[in-house]
Amino acid sequence: MYLLYSALLAAGLALSSPWWVLKMLRHGKYRAGLRERLGRVSARIQGPTPTVWIHAVSVGEVLAISALAEELRAHQPRRLVVSTTTAAGQELARRKFGEQNVFYFPMDFAFAIRPYLRALRPDLVVLAETEFWPNFLRLTRRSGARIAVVNARISDRSLPRYRRLRALMRPVLAAIDLFQAQSEEDAARLIGIGAPATRVHVGDNLKFDVPRSTGTPLLAQLRSALEHDSSGPVLVCGSTVEGEEPVVLAAFGEVLRQYSAAVMILAPRHPERFVRVAEMAAATGLPVFLRSQWHDQLLRGSILVLDTIGELSSLYALADVAFVGGSLVPRGGHNILEPAQHGVAIVVGPHTENFRDIIGLYRDEQAVIVATVDSFSSVVLELLADPERRRQLGRRAADLLARHAGATQRAVRALLDLLNQHSPSQPSAVESRERTSRAEI
Repeated sequence: MYLLYSALLAAGLALSSPWWVLKMLRHGKYRAGLRERLGRVSARIQGPTPTVWIHAVSVGEVLAISALAEELRAHQPRRLVVSTTTAAGQELARRKFGEQNVFYFPMDFAFAIRPYLRALRPDLVVLAETEFWPNFLRLTRRSGARIAVVNARISDRSLPRYRRLRALMRPVLAAIDLFQAQSEEDAARLIGIGAPATRVHVGDNLKFDVPRSTGTPLLAQLRSALEHDSSGPVLVCGSTVEGEEPVVLAAFGEVLRQYSAAVMILAPRHPERFVRVAEMAAATGLPVFLRSQWHDQLLRGSILVLDTIGELSSLYALADVAFVGGSLVPRGGHNILEPAQHGVAIVVGPHTENFRDIIGLYRDEQAVIVATVDSFSSVVLELLADPERRRQLGRRAADLLARHAGATQRAVRALLDLLNQHSPSQPSAVESRERTSRAEI
């Protein structure tokens, strides 16, 4: 099975290589860390072993595992390293954990994986959410390391595919020692696609424990500028994706007709779109500033495009209304808990499948407003005209966040127990490290 999988993966990469090359040339995407992805272990990350290796795909996962990583560092002696898939996640992870502890996740080929297992000698590998790479799981298991998936979820989009491949998924998932699911539904879905039922537990969502972002230099600078020229209200549109900016820019135009001192902070989800989104904003005829080029200019009636990584979360604190993107178009939505931690009124679109449990909870408690492309402008204007409703929405959002905290501590206890376990049926890590050096596909 693994030989066939590797052959199909290689064929798929070969056939799609023109697309990857085009992305690299046009946007620089995927170029960063290419050698690391192909198995070259940078001297930058050479250091003490054994390790605890955490893999977090992108920015959202890095934020979700941040508190978990710090707790693991504090409660066990091993070095902690973090891998990411995206460049944005890599940048944020290096800032949080130090570049000597952060690298790009290898492609799912044995020749790329084995060098990392030899260099890092992990005793525990922790995967965030849904990263079921067959070769990686097989080789990591053979190395003697324990494997856990935290914040595990199966999206609506992925579920049918996993069900069709259940017979193939069962041996892949059998390599994992522990699944900490986000919800009862995710736990049932994991078992339904072949995860051993005795290893699946409900641990709630780590994103409820994301540390509150306060006191950043940019937040203080913007707050001072807004107060200086009596700017406001402030509309923060975060993690927007293609197809959403025309909608939110049109809405901001409507807002300015009633609130001439209003300000929009617009944060595109993907770095390769920063310049394009700034051009779209400038085409409205309004003053536009890139965050990287803004130096205390007046913000009344203008748009600030956030062209940096890792600063959006704190800036939700400035919002009178916060929109969380990826939801007006069918992209599954993004994390509403970042604005919730600041107690602001939150608007999302109808496409929130990636956060179905959190959105469902917030809708049940009337702590979030759902708008469509057609109703977005009117929803924003109605909220701006009703300060008391905004306060109620923000208060409910923050209260819900506080009530559901604690997932990190539960996950840490489970991971420490896993580290301390010894299974007679499995070789010890020391005994089995050398297995990874065998010539395998």
